[in-house]
Amino acid sequence: MLKRWIRKPAPDPEQVRHLSEALRVNESIISLLCQRGISTYAEAKSYFRPDLAELPDPMLMRDMDKAVQRLTDALFREEKVLVYGDYDVDGTTSVALVYSYLRTLFGPARIDYYIPDRYLEGYGVSTIGIDWAAANGYKLIVALDCGVKSVDKISYAVEKGVDFIVCDHHLPGDELPPAVAVLDPKRPDCPYPYKELSGCGVGFKLMQALCQSQGFDEQPLLELMDLLAVSIAADIVPITGENRLLMYHGLKRLNDPAIETRPGLYALRQLAGLREGPLNVSSLVFGFAPRINAAGRLGDAKRSVAMLLSETAEQALATASVVDQTNTERRGFDTRITEEALQMIETDELLRNSRSTVLFKQDWHKGVIGIVASRCLDKYYRPTVILTESNGKATGSARSVVGFDVHQAILECSDLLEQFGGHMYAAGLTLPLENVPEFRRRFEAVVSSRLTDEQMIPPVDIDLPLRLRDITWGFYNLLHQMEPFGPGNSSPVFESQQVYAVPGSAKIVGNSHLKLTLMQEDSSPIEAIGFGLAEHFVRISKGQPFSVCYNLDVNEWRGQKSLQLRLKDIGWEE
Repeated sequence: MLKRWIRKPAPDPEQVRHLSEALRVNESIISLLCQRGISTYAEAKSYFRPDLAELPDPMLMRDMDKAVQRLTDALFREEKVLVYGDYDVDGTTSVALVYSYLRTLFGPARIDYYIPDRYLEGYGVSTIGIDWAAANGYKLIVALDCGVKSVDKISYAVEKGVDFIVCDHHLPGDELPPAVAVLDPKRPDCPYPYKELSGCGVGFKLMQALCQSQGFDEQPLLELMDLLAVSIAADIVPITGENRLLMYHGLKRLNDPAIETRPGLYALRQLAGLREGPLNVSSLVFGFAPRINAAGRLGDAKRSVAMLLSETAEQALATASVVDQTNTERRGFDTRITEEALQMIETDELLRNSRSTVLFKQDWHKGVIGIVASRCLDKYYRPTVILTESNGKATGSARSVVGFDVHQAILECSDLLEQFGGHMYAAGLTLPLENVPEFRRRFEAVVSSRLTDEQMIPPVDIDLPLRLRDITWGFYNLLHQMEPFGPGNSSPVFESQQVYAVPGSAKIVGNSHLKLTLMQEDSSPIEAIGFGLAEHFVRISKGQPFSVCYNLDVNEWRGQKSLQLRLKDIGWEE
């Protein structure tokens, strides 16, 4: 697939020189820092060694005082509290974190958790859940990773005598629900300085505020930061500012040999077959998140919460094994439905030539359509909506390309929908079955009027040019200190020009991957792997020079470690 190479502007040389002298660090590393907005010694110190003392005051969040007061009232009135969360990773980790901490205050008899059934109740706050809470004597529900748009449902709860505290991070609608408190940094009237917290992050801030206001010990809360790290990684929120600080300390806890790993996460690590060594953001995204998500996609998300709350290795492994098996089943559905979806596009000339993808098939499994939308986006790079039938309605997931707001595009079709919500790049929606054809037509019209030709070519953002001779273990170790990497603080991408493959080294691995050894005229050879880049094999084999853009990685084989380039694309001089 053709890609756009976007080279970031070089930082101010004088700024680079000053910071390099202050830190006594390689100027290439300093250039990367300057590109990330770090220009002083103090900023660099905060970046490399994030300090929990730098966390913003949770009381800056709108309604936090009301939320803390209501929780405190519940504590001293001996009321029962229900912790309610979405069925995805952010929701289940939110529930595990808040439930774990509140249980130490309320005791197990006065607190429980609730995850709605994806198929019976759907996303977010449900009347079934509210009825269950009221019937079982719960006067207060703390809703996590959902609720900011649940105006009707929370109005119903108020009529039933059940109060709500909403902890959400999604974009609110025009009207807020009648909850005691609506905690959401994306509220237009919320002065909280960091807007990109995960749902679990908002729950963490509520617990932090409760601790501080009542003088409770914060240590039990800080011991739950491993869950917070998993939520940040899985929900693909920016790893900048406060999120990066929280992720840093969550990973530090997960990787500290002196701290026993949470049994549920330890069991997941074993089942995922993650290699020995420190966990990083990718480990959480690709090892933990799909398995935690699978329970909510195909089964009962309460299993994931139970696994995360397990207190013994035996209990955790038993639950994690069920979750892992569910993930295996999920992969089967995912593969089959993706093949069907791609076939629908490839055999329909109108779909092939559209600027968007909207597909509907009534028997597709609701639990995997978000994954299928992402797979279709990988193949046909354009805004994508995948729909299936559930409870007599069309329901689905949307994914988007860089720079295009799919949530806004769906908003412009909202008269055809029953409900929707999400972010710039991902959204969920429900609509009457009879509206699907008109939604497809209208969505395509909106996308066609906004999406540029350039936006239909996936970008590769390149940080710096780099000579292969400058790639050393010392350079890699400095890069490693810039972790955790993720959206907003991506692993640096370098460009090297006029490289060539060592004769005979290039080979195709699997169906589409390329493995080779690269050199420049003044460098030693270095191994490289390019996933999905086998199309370049013939030209490379002819000995022509080319350019590469890549991340720097470590390859480990039979106990031996070596540096390698993980190629993102290959470019040719025309």
